[in-house]
Amino acid sequence: MNLVKWNPARFFDDRFFQTNLLDDEFGLGNWKPVVDIYDNDEDITIKAELPGVEKKDIEVDLKDRVLTIRGERSHEKEVKEDNYHRKERVFGKFHRAFTLPADYDPDKIKADFKDGVLKIEIPKPEKEKPKKIAVH
Repeated sequence: MNLVKWNPARFFDDRFFQTNLLDDEFGLGNWKPVVDIYDNDEDITIKAELPGVEKKDIEVDLKDRVLTIRGERSHEKEVKEDNYHRKERVFGKFHRAFTLPADYDPDKIKADFKDGVLKIEIPKPEKEKPKKIAVH
């Protein structure tokens, strides 16, 4: 029997927002931007850090409950006169996909890109919002 260390961060990913593992199939995913996902009574918000990516190189779409963020971070001019001691930054295409827990209206989703952060606000459908019931 193998023991697997429990990771509480993975619980959130698995239960609410399953990430699609299509990156390898598409040959994308040289780098995966980090994301924060949180929700409240009104909407779900996704924030993705995309440093060095231009707005024109970002695509966001929703199909069959899967929200997909795609884009590309272009290579900078190659430095020939200096010797690299370490090169950790990754360039190229990226792809992140998240399965949403309910059907959302793509026309109501807002996406804003500022200071290298993509913020996507996904309003919850009326049937998903909590209903307050008055106690008499």
